Amino acid sequence: MKGGARNGSAPPAEPPLILVVDDEAPVRNALCSLFRSVGYRVDSFEAPQAMLDRGIPADACCLVLDIRLPITSGLDLQKQLNAGGVSIPIIFMTGHGDIQMSVQAMKAGAVDFLPKPFREQEMLDAVKAAIEQDQARREAEAGLNGLRERLASLTARELETMALATAGLMNKQIAAELGVSEMTVKIHRGRVMRKMGARSLADLVRYAEALGVRRDSHAS
Repeated sequence: MKGGARNGSAPPAEPPLILVVDDEAPVRNALCSLFRSVGYRVDSFEAPQAMLDRGIPADACCLVLDIRLPITSGLDLQKQLNAGGVSIPIIFMTGHGDIQMSVQAMKAGAVDFLPKPFREQEMLDAVKAAIEQDQARREAEAGLNGLRERLASLTARELETMALATAGLMNKQIAAELGVSEMTVKIHRGRVMRKMGARSLADLVRYAEALGVRRDSHAS
């Protein structure tokens, strides 16, 4: 059928979503036009509370935020988002050069800080970097979630074996710790490697570190 998607093909990914918060309508409108001109989706808000009331979409990739706003400042909003565990790269903009505020924003995790007036390309470059950072974070989180699912598939004994093996113990030492035969340890280690998708002990050690698997909390 003409125009239809082929069976089994994935739907096209939506363009990145940029959120804009600025109390000046001309600035909001100009930024929305700029971002849409290069293919981004945009939602804009006059104040932080308006954005919070609507709710931050899970697929939002970047927040372009004026630092000086009535009632709730950009820095205050950044603090709220950090406290709430909301992970979204922030690009601050301001019409007032303030080094101290810039340093404070960057220390709190801002991607960039652009003084007004800025060149369009400066903003586009900053947004591109923010989107790349957000994508890397999402990929890392997806990988960690996958590891957590694999970890949950381990039996209690396999988890103990993993904790001891990644702590550097040899099979003979693990056997002594667990009160089992060395052959049993080898079987458990093989299952752990297979279930965790680890190609080497080095892989397994990295997974254990990422997941917080430690000898003191899992070995008997």
